[in-house]
Amino acid sequence: MQPPRPDPEKLYDVIIVGGGFAGLSAAMQLARARKEICIIDAGQPRNRFAAASHGFFGLDGKSPAEISRIATDQITAYATVCIAHGTARTATRLGKDGDNGNGDDSRDTRFKITLEDGRRLQAKRLILATGVRDTLPDTIPGLIPRWGKTVLHCPYCHGYEVRDQPLGVLATGPMSVHQAMMIPDWGPTTFFTQGIYEPEPDMLASMAARRITIERNPIMELIGASPELDGIKLTDGRTIAIKALFAGPHVSMTNPLAEMLGCAFEDGFTGPYIKVDNSQETSIAGVFAAGDAATARHNATLASAAGVLAGVGAHQSLIFA
Repeated sequence: MQPPRPDPEKLYDVIIVGGGFAGLSAAMQLARARKEICIIDAGQPRNRFAAASHGFFGLDGKSPAEISRIATDQITAYATVCIAHGTARTATRLGKDGDNGNGDDSRDTRFKITLEDGRRLQAKRLILATGVRDTLPDTIPGLIPRWGKTVLHCPYCHGYEVRDQPLGVLATGPMSVHQAMMIPDWGPTTFFTQGIYEPEPDMLASMAARRITIERNPIMELIGASPELDGIKLTDGRTIAIKALFAGPHVSMTNPLAEMLGCAFEDGFTGPYIKVDNSQETSIAGVFAAGDAATARHNATLASAAGVLAGVGAHQSLIFA
């Protein structure tokens, strides 16, 4: 059974921007509360480069696409759910009468979302589950094409699959040393400083205790038949056998909706994220946020849990306005 088409004339209880793990988890709570909701899904989840999702309880090893398909099928079985496929381009805070708001904190405020194709939808509450965009160094040939396959971010998600092989950590920022300290639990580790991120003396001692090799010559390129990785070629001509390389990307918002609405941000380890309270509500009343866009810690299970909190928070805010 196909879900109903989005209705531009309807005032939805909640619009959820983002159909990933956080957005779908929020939608499940609201659907079961029998609220009229619309999920806007651009179909470009952050995890689309990964062949499998690991560490997600009960779904370990399934592809992110399969997990999302199962969740979408389950959620759209509820009669109050619709999905608008496309990208949300603008978000506007409206007054009680549908005109531009005057900036007060009234819970009667409505929100309007405009999609890239011109469709406009309105709701009493918004949940931003838009995710983030990863940016990797573009100066190392072979790095970006291997992203999600043999160039990895989270050892808890992918470390077990590359265990007992020579592993590397690419220094992309100050937190890369922290990442490097974890990786030896999965395999012998080399830390590539790129000549930029030199560990402090006390950290060097800790890394030595973990038997981490420090390589100060910059990486010239990744070698092997992509997406497989056979090794790292350095600028001095040497080649080091590496089967997987961990790298922490810089992250940014996938779209400017939170900025448009005036949401406050926090500075995270790898980029800014939307500031939320214990119920996942942002600094703008009636706007909630969940998932990687609203935390410094990125993990599928954490995103789903935050989505549950956002869905419950949005529901209760409709009751206790």
